[in-house]
Amino acid sequence: MKLIHIGFGSLVSAHRLVAVVSPDSAPIKRMTQEARERGVLIDATYGRRTQAVLVMDNDHVVLSALSPETIAGRLEGEERPEEEEE
Repeated sequence: MKLIHIGFGSLVSAHRLVAVVSPDSAPIKRMTQEARERGVLIDATYGRRTQAVLVMDNDHVVLSALSPETIAGRLEGEERPEEEEE
């Protein structure tokens, strides 16, 4: 099982990840709010600004303070500096 570091010591399973999207559009904001109301939202931002929304195959939604590009790079096996975590 491959785990992806999504910031601040949080990890998600790469096999369960369906999409990594930006939180700026209205449909993603609606999806995030609906997940919060259903109790399936996981906030892994540790109080930082949400830069990526991860959609999981079990209907959970995970918020991350890392950019979608950074998470995609980690998914592909690249290591990038963690500028958002400093």
